[in-house]
Formats: sequence, C-alpha cells, structure tokens
Amino acid sequence: MKIAVFLPVLLPLLLQSVPVTPVTVSTSSRIVKVEEHSEAKLSCEFKTEKDQNPRIEWKKMEEKGTSFVYFNGSFAEFYMGRAKMEGATITLQKVTLKDDGEYRCEVSAAADDVQLGETILTLNVLVPPHIPSCEIPSSALTGSRVALRCRDKYSIPPANYTWYKDKTPVFPPRHTNATYSVNKETGILTFHAVTIADSGLYHCEANNRVGKPKSCVGNHMTVDDLNVPGIVAGIVIFCLIITLCTLGVCYAHRQGYFNRHRGSPHAGYGPPSQNIQDFKHTQSFML
Repeated sequence: MKIAVFLPVLLPLLLQSVPVTPVTVSTSSRIVKVEEHSEAKLSCEFKTEKDQNPRIEWKKMEEKGTSFVYFNGSFAEFYMGRAKMEGATITLQKVTLKDDGEYRCEVSAAADDVQLGETILTLNVLVPPHIPSCEIPSSALTGSRVALRCRDKYSIPPANYTWYKDKTPVFPPRHTNATYSVNKETGILTFHAVTIADSGLYHCEANNRVGKPKSCVGNHMTVDDLNVPGIVAGIVIFCLIITLCTLGVCYAHRQGYFNRHRGSPHAGYGPPSQNIQDFKHTQSFML
C-alpha cells in the first residue's frame, strides 16, 4: 500500500532524472583543403532525440554577412548544378576561390526538447603555381649591385622560389660575407657586388606544394668589366683640350684679334671735308 501511494509521486521525479539527449551535430573534418576546380566534401552528421525528419540548413559566413547555401530543401542559385546533398553532407564540384570560407551546418528538430544543433567548418581552396614573372637584367657592370626578381601573385598558399644559374640551383649562402643573398619567400636574388663569374643563364621556379612547380623563361645576364684606366685617360684628355682652348682664347684676346676690323668693304672711305677755307674757295670760283 505504501508503494502504491508513493508511486505517483516518484514517477515524475524519475522521469525528470532521465537525461535528455539533445540534437548533436558534428563534422568529420573541420578544415577541408582542396585544389581549385576539384571536388570538396563538407561533412555534417547529426543525431536527434525524437524527430526523424529534422530541418537542415547550410550557411556561409562572410565579412559582409551570412548567406544561404542550402535552405528549405534546395540549394541557392550560386550552387545549383554543382552541389549535391547526402544526409546533411554537401559535396561541391568544381570549386573556385569564391567557395573559400567558413560554413555552418544547422539541424533543427522541432519534436525534440533541445531543438537546434550546429557545427562549423572551413573550406580552403588551394591554387597551384602559375608561371612567375621574372626580372633578369641582360647586362651589368662588375662591382655594381644587381637584383633579380621572381613573383607569382596567384598561388595559394604563397609560393616559395628557387633560382637557377645554368640549370643549377642557387642556394642561400652559408657564410655571412658572401657576395650574394637569396630570399625564397620574396623571390629576390641580390648580388651585392656582381663579378664576371656571375654571368650566366638565370631562371626562377615557383612551388607551393599544390600541383606542379612552374618556371619563368630564362634570360642570360652578362657582366662586363669596368675599364677604369680607359675612363681616367678619357677624362685627362678632355681636360687638356678644354685647357688648351681656354689658353688660345685668352692669347687672342690679349693680341687684340677680337678688336680689329679687317676686310671691311668701305675701307678708306670717309665723309666730305667740312673745312671753311674750302667752302670760301668754292664760292670765289663760282663768282
């Protein structure tokens, strides 16, 4: 009798003590890395307490806001024709850089006590190297500073660069007093004081471990020796010529060559004499 009396009281308490299983949503891979134009699988797995037909939504989170990927049983226009749904998992085909970003899978179970669960994952779209642009001078003078540049601005992640001279890799120098330096991240090969021995055919290779490495077209750099004695002799000769010309002009000026009128077409010609005696003589003659 006592058990029968306490049973209606104990039963609700026992029911309340039973743990409630909420909607659980998970993913097998929180970071998905795929090459551009390939296939990407965005995993989403869920368990519900009672609801056997929960509502599934996919959203993409961007700086400008959140946009729908999958909503109300269909894909958004941007994903139509290249996306498919299996359970709650989405497979994207021919992914591009526009697909890169953070995604959220949401599962809503209206019949459950805990009605909403979600998981977040990131899609990284990788771009293999493109043919890098290279700046290789055709000529240089010994002792001058020369920089060779290599850049691929499209690869994701950013590429590392390797320079080659006559098809042999140019590795970073091991000692500090080397005449050159090379930066694999920026792609700049710098000769601090170039020598004739640095002449050769140079090309650069870009590699980011996505796809095959790509190289630019090589160019031959010729290092010419600076003719210091010839330059000094030319300067001395030029100074001698200027000095002789200056002395000649000064001598001519002192001798008065610039003040004489030679070869004038009116030489010996002057105006008629205005002597008064000549005038009187002329008058008497006329009388």
